[in-house]
Amino acid sequence: QVQLVESGGGLVQAGGSLRLSCAASGRTFSSYYMGWYRQAPGKQRELVARISNGGSTNYVDSVKGRFTISRDNAKNMVYLQMNSLKPEDTAVYYCNTDPNLRINSRTYWGQGTQVTVTV
Repeated sequence: QVQLVESGGGLVQAGGSLRLSCAASGRTFSSYYMGWYRQAPGKQRELVARISNGGSTNYVDSVKGRFTISRDNAKNMVYLQMNSLKPEDTAVYYCNTDPNLRINSRTYWGQGTQVTVTV
């Protein structure tokens, strides 16, 4: 059974840091592109960082220079180091493959991890 379990979120003041972790199981993810997505209240989910199976990374402009995505294929883990956090980074963060996992004709999402940044 495929699972993506996100952790590491929390409440942090602006300027602070958090490290998110994503534990993937149920298949080997080393060949997949992996991404961190976020969804703020009232907004659509957006891809904020992506890492290829070879380790190349891409970021949305709003997080460039502040967020770093990495992966450990041996452990089936994906990480997101978030520095210099801003209130606008407040959202539920999810990891997923890119393109997203489809299970029984539906896009799979884990439970996500809440990140709240206060002023």
